[in-house]
Amino acid sequence: MRKPVLAGNWKMYKTAAETAAFFEAFAPLVAKTSHAEIVICPPFVNVPAAVAAAQGTTIEVGGQDLFWLREGAYTGEISAPMLTAVGCRWVIVGHSERRQYFQETDETVLKKTQAALAAGLTPIVCVGERLEEREGGATESVLRTQCAGGILGLTPEQFASVVIAYEPVWAIGTGKTATPEIAADAHRVLRTEIANHFGDAAGAACRILYGAVSSRTTWRSSWRRRKSTGRWWVGRAWMRHRSRRS
Repeated sequence: MRKPVLAGNWKMYKTAAETAAFFEAFAPLVAKTSHAEIVICPPFVNVPAAVAAAQGTTIEVGGQDLFWLREGAYTGEISAPMLTAVGCRWVIVGHSERRQYFQETDETVLKKTQAALAAGLTPIVCVGERLEEREGGATESVLRTQCAGGILGLTPEQFASVVIAYEPVWAIGTGKTATPEIAADAHRVLRTEIANHFGDAAGAACRILYGAVSSRTTWRSSWRRRKSTGRWWVGRAWMRHRSRRS
């Protein structure tokens, strides 16, 4: 049985003090949670504060990106060993904003995923289509291409430790929301690609998250369909812990 993952990407928000305050308020709300893994990915400078605040809780901490080499003259980059050394257990790879603004490619996604796995991190590998690709009927083609150039380059043993996040780029920060049916269709394409490459068991076992859920209404609707659409990846709404009380 696939264990759900509830993951929050904080993007470029919050200071260290605000991070500590969030954890103080949020941790009691999930203190008894055992049915799902809870992951929060703050900005790099807030990771130490998050790790310290998460001690003794059910919450784990991840990075928002990484570089594929261990060290070197790469100003501004963070390596997988650096993330593990500070207490991260997860890392986001290939987020749509990295692809859009920082020229992330399927090739670099594969390199980063391999580096994360080698360091013992669980990579959340992101895939998804832009609005013009969806409107042009190219969603399935885009997902297959991203898989072929990225995660399908892993060995079966490596892939077993990967989590995938389907994030329709057109539904991130736009007010638009992919319906559970849209997410289910995308997850079906991804599972088929995985099964064709790694086998049916791998396709069934892989945890696929959905990105861009932002409201209680959408969250509840999506979660009710969790058996068909996988497990969940939540963006900026996670920073407002009160939205998860009910």
